[in-house]
Amino acid sequence: MKPSVATDGVLIREGKILLIRRRNEPFKGEWALPGGFVEYGERVEDAIIREFEEETGIRVMVKKLVGVYSDPDRDPRGHTISIAFLLEGDGEAKAGDDAAEAKFFDLDNLPPLAFDHKKIIEDAVKLL
Repeated sequence: MKPSVATDGVLIREGKILLIRRRNEPFKGEWALPGGFVEYGERVEDAIIREFEEETGIRVMVKKLVGVYSDPDRDPRGHTISIAFLLEGDGEAKAGDDAAEAKFFDLDNLPPLAFDHKKIIEDAVKLL
């Protein structure tokens, strides 16, 4: 069995980061970065733009690579490699698709996060 490939998006505006409350397991009801699985034949950059818009309603552009996260235990569904991107985009956040809620949080007052998203956010902040 091969690892799955996913993307995570970091959108920070005026010291606040956009998070979604997960609608589905794993980590149902917990806060996470918007993102999701790469479809066959899709570039990872296109996947994060698509997933981010589906989950938050915000059309984004990729600004910079944050990193690649490949710990085999990062996702309880199985070995999932995530490529995280720093994004830019305008518009109001509204939950859609796999997101029950979409909301901006102060970077210094984050809720508990699903997966390894705290580490991804820490790495993204270092790039700013």
